[in-house]
Amino acid sequence: MRHPERELKDRETIIAMLEKSTVGRMATVNQKGFPVIKPVNFLYLDGKIYLHSSKKGEKIRDIRRGSLVCFEVDEPIAYVPAKGSACKASYYYRSVIIKGKAALVNHRRKKLKILERLMEKYQPEGGYGGILEEILK
Repeated sequence: MRHPERELKDRETIIAMLEKSTVGRMATVNQKGFPVIKPVNFLYLDGKIYLHSSKKGEKIRDIRRGSLVCFEVDEPIAYVPAKGSACKASYYYRSVIIKGKAALVNHRRKKLKILERLMEKYQPEGGYGGILEEILK
């Protein structure tokens, strides 16, 4: 980090950002060695990040292959316009970046809990049906 004095270290702020953010970005490394980043809906629960995803596709292939992952959320703070030189313009934001390994959730009860919480997060007004059995397989 170029400016370590700006590093976000306050755990409560980090958790609040993870709970409030609606879009995260998850990066994997594909089979050709290229980084791939995807915007994802996610849930922060019990100190972990959970994503809902198709059972097919590049992201899942990379995770199954054991790719390391990086997850990011950000929050804009302010744009500072340039005065004089264009190089003096700046944009302030804060972000949370998490690096590690991803694992698939295979336990039915845990998967159901996570999917229900995802629905509560993204559709708090309710009105959706139950979680379909084929999704839990």
